[in-house]
Amino acid sequence: MAPATRLCTAVLPLRQASATAAKSGLASRAVRAIHHQPAQPAKVVPVYGTGPPPEPPTPSLEYTDATARIARRRRQAELLKQAKEVRAAATARNAQSKSGIAPSSTQQKSTGLKKRFWKEVSVQEVDGALQVHLDSRPLRHPTTKKIVRLPLSKYALATALAIEWDQLVSAQEATRQHLIPLTSLVCRAVDIEADDAAHPGAEKSTAPIRSAIASVLIRYLDTDSLLCWAPSVDPNDPANPSSTFNDAGQSLREVQEENAMPIVSYLTTRVWPGVTIAPVLDDNSIVPRQQEPGAREVVMGWILGLSSWELAGLERATLGGKSLLVAARLVVEWSEGGAGVLSGEVVDEAGPRFGTEEAARAVSVEVEWQTGRWGEVEDTHDVEKEDVRRQFGSVVLLVSGQGPKA
Repeated sequence: MAPATRLCTAVLPLRQASATAAKSGLASRAVRAIHHQPAQPAKVVPVYGTGPPPEPPTPSLEYTDATARIARRRRQAELLKQAKEVRAAATARNAQSKSGIAPSSTQQKSTGLKKRFWKEVSVQEVDGALQVHLDSRPLRHPTTKKIVRLPLSKYALATALAIEWDQLVSAQEATRQHLIPLTSLVCRAVDIEADDAAHPGAEKSTAPIRSAIASVLIRYLDTDSLLCWAPSVDPNDPANPSSTFNDAGQSLREVQEENAMPIVSYLTTRVWPGVTIAPVLDDNSIVPRQQEPGAREVVMGWILGLSSWELAGLERATLGGKSLLVAARLVVEWSEGGAGVLSGEVVDEAGPRFGTEEAARAVSVEVEWQTGRWGEVEDTHDVEKEDVRRQFGSVVLLVSGQGPKA
């Protein structure tokens, strides 16, 4: 018999019994329930978490073998190239259908950008400045169309700029800023210099570009990645992530303090004397706290007093590393003008200089700590690591120079 049939058979006698009992005055008697077993409460089993945390996942052979990884990236690059060609062809067809231009003229126009109209790139000294020449044509600003002129002391920057243009294979690539990052950085410095020239004297600090950059950069002082430290070790909670130690027996907070203290000490003694720089996060807070008002005023005045090349380099380094302090340390170390270092201070040439690698490690302490525990994500952490070093290296080229000859 089906379950539904049995249920109906069980229910009908109960209803008949109830009706009979009601007629006979026995309605107060309990009616037998369908279910014979009494209801029981659910048993909640506690979760016992014992032992060390699980090991990080092991990448497959495709991601560990260099040959397989290179082959996979080549396939991806080829697929991207094919997709771009299909998209460009579709765009050209839409343009032809809307404007009524003949296919031959459109094709001629598109192939013109695909060709490289220069053969050689050189650095030449013209009228007391360095210029990058594409054959006989000087490199010009993409917006103002003025010739890009570099100081004679920045020959390394001019050479790197020439190499960047020599690596381009078409004129179309020159219209993409991500393919000419050094050119965009130099043009940023040239724009700041032109804006300062339009506001001479005391009005220089109120120039639109300079004041806008300073107002953006000063915000990083309150959320500086160099000063965002992990909570202190909790001896009562060994399972807390902040209580994890590395091979040297140090916690993440101790590593961050050891990394930040030399940079902060250098800046508060040589660049901003008398200024106190404090961590921006407390142990039990996720909201950053602002630095003292006096510190903000001093740092703001220092930013407004930088040269156009130093200010452009400070902006690029701050945005690249999310740290104003590391950017200031890097600019001060390599600037040919000193970038506001106190007179009489001499940089210790015997010791190691604060360069690209040191700056990149300073802004990546927590990332390296976490990837050391859980592993790197391919095409994410490795790309970001190289991109930070590339941006810091461009800043070193921008602000450094040989200095005036005696």
